[in-house]
Amino acid sequence: MQFIHSLIDMLSEMAPYLLLGFLVAGILYAFVPGHFYRNHLSRPGAWAVIKAALIGIPLPLCSCGVLPTAVSLRKNGASRGAATSFLIATPQTGVDSIAATYSLLGPAFAIIRPLAALVTAFAGGMIANREDKSCKINTDTEVDTIDAPESDGFFGKVRDALRYGFVEMLQNIGKWLLIGLVIAAAITVFIPDGFFTFFSDYPVLAMIAAVIVAVPMYVCSTGSIPIAMSLMLKGLSPGAAFVLLMAGPAANFASIIIVGRTLGRKTAAVYLGTIIASAIAIGLCIDYLMPVSWFALPVADGHASCHSSGIGLFQGICSVILVLLLIYSFINKYTAKEPINMETEQTTLTVKGMTCGHCKAMVEKNLSKLPGVESVDVDLASGKTRIYGKADASAVREVIEDLGFSID
Repeated sequence: MQFIHSLIDMLSEMAPYLLLGFLVAGILYAFVPGHFYRNHLSRPGAWAVIKAALIGIPLPLCSCGVLPTAVSLRKNGASRGAATSFLIATPQTGVDSIAATYSLLGPAFAIIRPLAALVTAFAGGMIANREDKSCKINTDTEVDTIDAPESDGFFGKVRDALRYGFVEMLQNIGKWLLIGLVIAAAITVFIPDGFFTFFSDYPVLAMIAAVIVAVPMYVCSTGSIPIAMSLMLKGLSPGAAFVLLMAGPAANFASIIIVGRTLGRKTAAVYLGTIIASAIAIGLCIDYLMPVSWFALPVADGHASCHSSGIGLFQGICSVILVLLLIYSFINKYTAKEPINMETEQTTLTVKGMTCGHCKAMVEKNLSKLPGVESVDVDLASGKTRIYGKADASAVREVIEDLGFSID
């Protein structure tokens, strides 16, 4: 029962902020046109790198969803530095995770997290620009990934915003959010208090350990929050917890491989090295240069006894709404109907590397633009992709690889 109480407590703390974050994410998606991003990132130099980070920070894209978007920006005119900056900043945080960070970890983490993403992205982008000697951009294949669907009028955009924020966003991160909550609840209940105090005399070792755990682990920026909170409750320092928050969402093996293949090995090395070095440096600053009182957990007292904290009416309503939305999004995601059998030529292939609704949408949208293609249907769970019409095999492969995926 303690496990259930801990899970419910964390869910109730995060629910109001998550719902707010999802709403803002939907508004950004529906009301900010995709060309806005490309227009501001097409110029070389430091200012484009800064703008790429500032644009990426509020966007609610996980590390898998941001990859094709970064490739799109690069192919549509962004400098290598701007694409790298966007790639580093975006998965570390977002409007949803900033709100959830405030709810569980307090205002200091909620402020430092986006600032750290900005600094890290700027450093990585400027290094990538220095490595980009030729500055040649291949625009033979245009990849489109950000634009929202065209809608008629204000109310059409409102509908798109609500659907994106409360359905597609939950389809994208819902699984990872639940995994993060379950892991956090298990840590809270089953690991003794003070378990990580061993690392108090070895802060760098603790941060290296956090990196070793974070890099192979895939968890979105929101799902990492309850895990970091639970580890802090068991004695892990705020700086080491921050390393997990920063490296976990942004640096994982799948992302590194795709970055290397699509943007180059040097960019992949800059991407990974900047994230790890910056995470440890900022973590050390948190532990040694900032007041401990800044990082006192808002929910520490309530979680100490697992079920001593009461859940307010507003939190309870938000929790119920969030759970219902999660259930609906999962049902909608995994019970999608088979496409209607069209009397036209059909090509079926398996695309590897897709992990969220963003990936699915990118593949469908870009393959649909190929000459002779009438429609495309992608099953996210299996990767099975059906292309209706006369599709050129080499063009299909080129589009999929440009998006950062591969064909099995």
